[in-house]
Amino acid sequence: MTNWRAAIVGFLVITVLGAVGVVVPGLGQLTAGLVGGFVAGYMAGGSLGSGAWHGLLAGSLGGIVAALVLVVGLTVVGFVGGPVGAAIGSLGGLALGLAVVAFSMIVALESALAGAIGAAVAGE
Repeated sequence: MTNWRAAIVGFLVITVLGAVGVVVPGLGQLTAGLVGGFVAGYMAGGSLGSGAWHGLLAGSLGGIVAALVLVVGLTVVGFVGGPVGAAIGSLGGLALGLAVVAFSMIVALESALAGAIGAAVAGE
C-alpha cells in the first residue's frame, strides 16, 4: 500500500532543496533527489521495495511538476511575442519539457535507490 504522506513529504523536500540548490553552489538537483528519496523511504519504512517505491514516487512527482511549470511558462512567454514568438516559445517549451522529463527519470531512479536505503535504515 502506498503511503502518500511519505511520498508527498519526499516531494516537498526535493522541491525545497532543488530551489535552494539553484542558488547554493554544491547543492544541486541530484542531491535534492537523493535526500527527498531517502526521506520518503525512511517515512514509509517496510521493505527495500517499499522504500524504493516511495522514493520513486517522490522523485517522479518533482519531475512532472517541474516539467509542467517550464512548459506553461515558456508557452506564456512565447505568446507575448506574437504569432512567431508563440511558435518559438511553444517549440522551446516542448523541447525543454522533454529534457526535464528525461532529467526527472534520472532523479526518480536515484530517489528510488535512496528510498530503499532509507527504508533499510528505518528497519521496522
